[in-house]
Amino acid sequence: MTTVSCAAQSVPSKITVYKCAVSSTGDRLYITSTVQDKLHTLARDGTLLATFTDPALVGPHGLHVTPAGQVLVCGYWPHTVLQVGWEGESKVANLATQEDGVRWPQSVCYSSTTSSIIVGQDLDDNILVFRVE
Repeated sequence: MTTVSCAAQSVPSKITVYKCAVSSTGDRLYITSTVQDKLHTLARDGTLLATFTDPALVGPHGLHVTPAGQVLVCGYWPHTVLQVGWEGESKVANLATQEDGVRWPQSVCYSSTTSSIIVGQDLDDNILVFRVE
């Protein structure tokens, strides 16, 4: 098990942690802040490495790091699921949007067994499953 410790003074003030995920190598911690509409990337020691914002990331909720190190994050208000680069600085792709049936995404997960992205939604008893090619 990898332990990630964050020194309180290293983390920028006013970050409200909603979800967090650790990179597959254990050297990065990804944090969503619904208060700031941002994804923060921290080093193992708590040093801020990157901050990502995007109009498709308003109200970031669900967060997942795949075994290959891909960062998946849900934009609650714009009804999106994004892939962000491992460095936490740039959007790689819009993986799913409201046009694909995404509405109020709360959680996201990648299944390597089925090569699928699974999305849980607020106010909905169904989950969405997207096959990844």
